[in-house]
Amino acid sequence: MRKESMDFLERYLNNASPTGYETPGQKLWLEYLKPYIDEYISDTYGTVVGVINPSATYKVVIEAHADEISWYVGYITDEGFIYLKRNGGSDHQIAPSKRVNIHTKNGIVKAIFGWPAIHVRDLKNEETPTMKNIFLDCGCNSKKEVEKLGIHIGSVATFDDEMFILNNDFIVGRALDNRMGGFVIAEVARMLKENKKKLNFGLYIVNSVQEEIGLRAAQMIANRIKPDVAIVTDVCHDSRPPMYEKKKDGDTTCGKGAVLTYGPAVHNNVLEMLINTATRKKIPFQRDAVSRSTGTDTDAFAYSGAGVASALVSVPLRYMHTTVETVHKDDVDSAIKLIYEFLLQLKSGHEFKYIK
Repeated sequence: MRKESMDFLERYLNNASPTGYETPGQKLWLEYLKPYIDEYISDTYGTVVGVINPSATYKVVIEAHADEISWYVGYITDEGFIYLKRNGGSDHQIAPSKRVNIHTKNGIVKAIFGWPAIHVRDLKNEETPTMKNIFLDCGCNSKKEVEKLGIHIGSVATFDDEMFILNNDFIVGRALDNRMGGFVIAEVARMLKENKKKLNFGLYIVNSVQEEIGLRAAQMIANRIKPDVAIVTDVCHDSRPPMYEKKKDGDTTCGKGAVLTYGPAVHNNVLEMLINTATRKKIPFQRDAVSRSTGTDTDAFAYSGAGVASALVSVPLRYMHTTVETVHKDDVDSAIKLIYEFLLQLKSGHEFKYIK
């Protein structure tokens, strides 16, 4: 990856964009994208769309989601400790001893997930972390002192962890799910511009909000754009580490290429075109299958309006919904190249139908 791209990725990953509060990250993403698009739009809830060839009638979407899991302040005790509610699929088991940022109108307030010392715990009957017993400590001795800092019920907290590189090959950090997808589609737009490629259809580079709580914004923007085709990018599980079960979780591994998914929401003819493109261009890829929903914005696009021919391109990721989400650089490159080459093969008016 080129240095300028990695610099952007680091800024983008280190920025907090919890579900419902994605604006700072969206601004960063849009500023990077602007040189490579003709115009942009944003909707009521903060989804941002860069557009190439906005006057074209045939519309193609490449999409990722921008939001990250987080916590809401749910209750403040008289002693100044804070109990939480999830905002998305936040993992309570990894919380103890983690540092967090509480986002307030007065700025960031630092806090920590406290946990009783090993010396005072009953090791024979230890409690495990649950949503009932994990709590934040922001160094206050009373509820009044907490509130004086600007913290209130509904304030949002995010883990305080930054990106780093592992063994030269792996990118590690929080919120790679799915700001890595946002990076992928931005890089596709950059390559189209820098390589002076002309598309004969409208390309909509969509960075959606609120995926982590039910694909909400993708539903809204799909109804607004009304695309003909949608390629969604997200992450999937790397099943190589210990404690994964390949029979259940699939056999996908970091470093072996982007993952193409089979499932009801995935249009078989779009998928076949992606596979043929990868094969012709010698782009490594892997396969996965889902029984029903993909669990990604692919479902929202596929079933919007009268139906949109959709497919999913995923980057395999280790340790999803933790602060050490991990992807391989080669898989990111694979996803970028596959979507880029797919777009170059696509022609305006292409109909993806089962029966013609």
